[in-house]
Amino acid sequence: MSHADIRIGDIGTVFRLTIVDDVEDTVNVSSATTKTIRFSKPDGVSIDKPAAFFTDGADGIIQYVSVDGDLDVDGKWRLQAHIITPVGEWRSEIETFWVMENLEDPA
Repeated sequence: MSHADIRIGDIGTVFRLTIVDDVEDTVNVSSATTKTIRFSKPDGVSIDKPAAFFTDGADGIIQYVSVDGDLDVDGKWRLQAHIITPVGEWRSEIETFWVMENLEDPA
């Protein structure tokens, strides 16, 4: 995951994470019954967001696209995917990204 310039209030930012097993092989998550991405804000608040497959899940990739109100705090954020399938449960590596402030609107 790489995000060069994320700002407070951005809508449509895509966050993609890949689920791998303990030997770094991609996990086929196409049968997932639960797909979430947990976002941990710089202020310590965590929020779980429903994720979708990037393709069909066979590639192990899930994603979430930000909506209004998601990116509301500037600073260093963390995120992690969580998948539950009929045969197992996995979490992705913890990734980090920065959300930048905006210039204030003139009074």
